[in-house]
Amino acid sequence: MAAPLARKLSKFDFGCTTIRLFRNCLKNGCKHDRSFNTRELKKFYKNATITQSDGWFEVNLDQRKLRTPCGNLFRVPNEALALAVATEWNSQKKIINRHNMHLTSLCNTALDNPMHKTRDTLISSILHFLETDTVSFFIKEPPELYRLQKEHWGPMIQMVEERYGIQVPVIEDLASTPDLKMETVATLTKYLQSHSDWALFGYTFAVETVKSLVLTLALMDRMLTVERCVQLSRLEQDFQIERWGNVEWYHDLDLYDLQSRMAATALFVYWSNETVKIKKKSMLPASEAYVF
Repeated sequence: MAAPLARKLSKFDFGCTTIRLFRNCLKNGCKHDRSFNTRELKKFYKNATITQSDGWFEVNLDQRKLRTPCGNLFRVPNEALALAVATEWNSQKKIINRHNMHLTSLCNTALDNPMHKTRDTLISSILHFLETDTVSFFIKEPPELYRLQKEHWGPMIQMVEERYGIQVPVIEDLASTPDLKMETVATLTKYLQSHSDWALFGYTFAVETVKSLVLTLALMDRMLTVERCVQLSRLEQDFQIERWGNVEWYHDLDLYDLQSRMAATALFVYWSNETVKIKKKSMLPASEAYVF
């Protein structure tokens, strides 16, 4: 069941690279040290499928409806997102690795909204990253790192400024404070308001992951690939790794984790803003509910 669902995702294209990263993460498990997983959950179902109901798409584990951690019915706005979530569940082996199921987690957050965030609160928290954006702080020492930042961050900032008609505050003196223009805030507020509530949760997750609204905007607008977005967010870290060496079991896992998170989030935002209707509905009985 997992393979047909994964193949069906290809018709909802956000870019082959992003789809590939998402599917590779599911295939390979993006394995982490399980020591922080305090409660392992054994796989208790055979297949995850989707059904349509009242304009929403639900995910079923065998013949039972999936529910969110708060007990709400798990349902998503369109078929593509439902297929992707079902693929996450079908990709689990003997143990359900919930910390790797980024799309499921994002959907749970959007459905439960545990912090009771409004649209205005979400937009405000997203825009707050402009004042502490990763690519806005240039470090002059050592000179080699400063040149890398100018070479890689500079053009990206310019592209985003031209695309959105904004001014990204750049700091080269850590004692200074960012000069964030009100016009920039107003422009980006209007832009973010054009997104659905679900997409705003995705933007929030993305900027918190790479600590950059500039990189998130560029990724969502397809000016960057997921790999390039993560690479730019890790520019200083990769510089230090090249100089002092790599701790394989830590740095490599961190890289793959960031890529899988950003790939899932890019798909989540894209599909959350799309309205995709299913042509043929196959209903399954849904009696008992699973709550996570």
